[in-house]
Amino acid sequence: MFLGIDVGTSAVKVCLTDRDRTPVATATEPLEISHPHAGWSEQRPEDWWKAVRAAMTRVLADAPQAATDTAAIGLSGQMHGAVLLGKDNQVLRPAILWNDGRSDVECRELAETAPELAAVAGARPMAGFTAPKLLWLRKREPDVYGQIARILLPKDYIGYCLHGGFVTDPCDAAGTWWYDEAARRWSDALCAATATDPAWLPEVRDGSDVAGTLTAQAAEMLGLPAGIPIAAGGGDAAAGAIVAGATAPETGFVSLGTSAQFFVTSDSFRSAPEQGLHSYAHCLPDLWFQMAAMLNGARPMSWFSEVTGVSVAQLLEEAATARTDRLPLFLPYLTGERTPHGDTRIRGAFYGLGNDTGRAEMMRAIMDAIAYSLADACDGVASVTKVPHPLLAIGGGARSDLLLQTIANVLGRTLQRGEAADVGPALGAASLAAVATGAAAVSDIGVAPKVTAVFEPEDDPRHADRLAAYRALYPALKSVRDMPF
Repeated sequence: MFLGIDVGTSAVKVCLTDRDRTPVATATEPLEISHPHAGWSEQRPEDWWKAVRAAMTRVLADAPQAATDTAAIGLSGQMHGAVLLGKDNQVLRPAILWNDGRSDVECRELAETAPELAAVAGARPMAGFTAPKLLWLRKREPDVYGQIARILLPKDYIGYCLHGGFVTDPCDAAGTWWYDEAARRWSDALCAATATDPAWLPEVRDGSDVAGTLTAQAAEMLGLPAGIPIAAGGGDAAAGAIVAGATAPETGFVSLGTSAQFFVTSDSFRSAPEQGLHSYAHCLPDLWFQMAAMLNGARPMSWFSEVTGVSVAQLLEEAATARTDRLPLFLPYLTGERTPHGDTRIRGAFYGLGNDTGRAEMMRAIMDAIAYSLADACDGVASVTKVPHPLLAIGGGARSDLLLQTIANVLGRTLQRGEAADVGPALGAASLAAVATGAAAVSDIGVAPKVTAVFEPEDDPRHADRLAAYRALYPALKSVRDMPF
């Protein structure tokens, strides 16, 4: 049996699988996020470890055989977070998370003073990344900065709790802005530009490699035997890609969750920071990926549900009846955006509201905007690599037939809905654990989910003009962004 542990933003999930990597038991423990100031987002690493122990207790209650039959453990987790340890390996402050925007100024300075480094790091400097957070800390919390002895990513802190070592995988390393993606090693130039001592950084091993073995102390806490191998695992983007079958060149998917990803695997590093892409090393050997990362994804639909007090399901029904000649435009940037704009400060907007604009038209405009953001993503990815055809769609937003048909029409590409995989990256982590022990090969674990529906593109001429107007709206509103109002 194999265990996968995923340190998410809203919860820790533990997944136990059998020898064939089929889930046997899962448990989820919620996490709280702290926002001490506007734009800040933090969590206590100790809470992750507490949640892992609680979830493991529940898994053992459902599947007591795991206490004796677990052959290996794999890790996954939210990327970009900064876990800072002192000389005694104690946490110095709450972890600064991927959706924290405090280092926006530092990112703009990096982009101006060292623009050539984006091609090395595989992305423009963005406030969510780990490295710019160090520049902010040096300025704003010099006492903390002066005590740093180690820096870990969220899942790798759990790895430290399990095996006592300091190890990460290429994907999580890629998301820091310290990693030379082509060479697959830490970059002295990137570290120097971001006031980072390379000695603070963990060792990088492929996600399917063993990072260490379960210590006696951790084993006692979890109810497992000591000595179980721990796979290095993968950042959640790569671990989730394993579950979606994106483990070979020219395989990929669109994920429509709270955020959205347009992900395509390749056999070489193909940097395109000017497109707003994340061109990263995969957690698997000799693979990379191009990913358009949209912070908002399907979230605007649930936001509109909260604002109106009407369920998303009802809003979708109403949107199907909307007058398409009366639709406003909507910008979905409720929390800023990464691809293609790299702008943490832009916000969402409706444009073109009139007396005849109703709730149905507003919801339909939101759905159009999700499709248009994916059109930007698709164009960016297609500029550097071949986009799979047909294209797999997964995630909660993919449950809507109308949304997937709209996306297919806008992209001019066939979409396939993939069978739901609620376990997600935790299952990918368990699969990496299986490879680490030799129970499976890399070629065995990247199996795409079953296709449950197909959406062929239909001719919908309204989208050409609306997409052009949508793309013009962001630069038009950008000039208003910094005005006090």
